[in-house]
Amino acid sequence: MERNAWGPLDWCANGVGGEELTAPPVDEAGSPGDFDGSGDFGGAGGFGRRGRSRRGSGSAAADGADGADGSADEQADPAVRARAICLRLLTGSAKTRGQLAEALRKRDIPDEVAEEVLSRYEEVGLVDDAAFAEAWVESRHRGRGLARRALATELRSRGVDNAVVAEAVAQLDPEQEAATARALVERKLRSTAGLDRQVRLRRLAGMLARRGYSEGLALRVVREALDAEREL
Repeated sequence: MERNAWGPLDWCANGVGGEELTAPPVDEAGSPGDFDGSGDFGGAGGFGRRGRSRRGSGSAAADGADGADGSADEQADPAVRARAICLRLLTGSAKTRGQLAEALRKRDIPDEVAEEVLSRYEEVGLVDDAAFAEAWVESRHRGRGLARRALATELRSRGVDNAVVAEAVAQLDPEQEAATARALVERKLRSTAGLDRQVRLRRLAGMLARRGYSEGLALRVVREALDAEREL
């Protein structure tokens, strides 16, 4: 049997496995609903629309893909190496196609081989940038209170296409962003008590700006919170 064939049986024989990885991304603190959480994805495997039943075989597949039989031919085959690298990375946490492509470039995998391997991983659902982006937006908005602008920047830095980014961040509507901004300000308001109003305004608005909120929204939300506090 040809070891590098892409047929279903050869796919399994090469160590990739017939099943797919899964694990919805969560923030590193494990508490996506907590504004103190980091929001970074941890845990194993894939994610999203096609990946929620794919866990289970990732670790075993990675072991097989690493060339457990020690064959010199397999160790030298760039396609086998590329699949092993991707499986190890995907078992650690969800990754975008861009992140995997960069990892393969750093390990001197030829571009044409990387393209073939990554396209195959997309076909079987192990790589899904749209699902990654949607889960990232949900986790980072809930976990860190990030606004659309900050979320878009993070996704682009991970190699996600602009069109995919735009679709993912669109799930956050302006009302939801404003509500999250108000919650963030309420959490920080007491820590600024006793300071001059303008100092408080700058600090609280700056906190929101660092999370990607527009200047107009940030100033409006902070002023409303300060006015409401004064009326108590």
